[in-house]
Amino acid sequence: MSPGEAAVLGFLDRGGPLTTADLAHRRGVTHQSAAKSVKALIGDGLVRAEPHPGDGRKTLLHITGAGRTRLRHERDQRAHALDAAIRDLFSPEERQQLRDCTALLSRLTAHLAGR
Repeated sequence: MSPGEAAVLGFLDRGGPLTTADLAHRRGVTHQSAAKSVKALIGDGLVRAEPHPGDGRKTLLHITGAGRTRLRHERDQRAHALDAAIRDLFSPEERQQLRDCTALLSRLTAHLAGR
């Protein structure tokens, strides 16, 4: 799965149904690039499309159960790879600094999100 396809699944999982234009905007890519990812995901049964209830010209995209399963798998693989790299690269002191920074960044993100 490409990073772009994983991003599409993530947006649909977090934000619910979206149009291809919405996905392109959120990813900061062209409509054509988003449409290519969406087409592949639909072909793999990870996303389904249905007519937009408020605008018949648009299509709403939904993540499927298989898409959620695949997204969890992709996230798990990424987390394991990151954990291994952190263990291999950083000293115990550096790992603690990283944990401290992560907590600070989480607070900052929550503040910016208005939570």
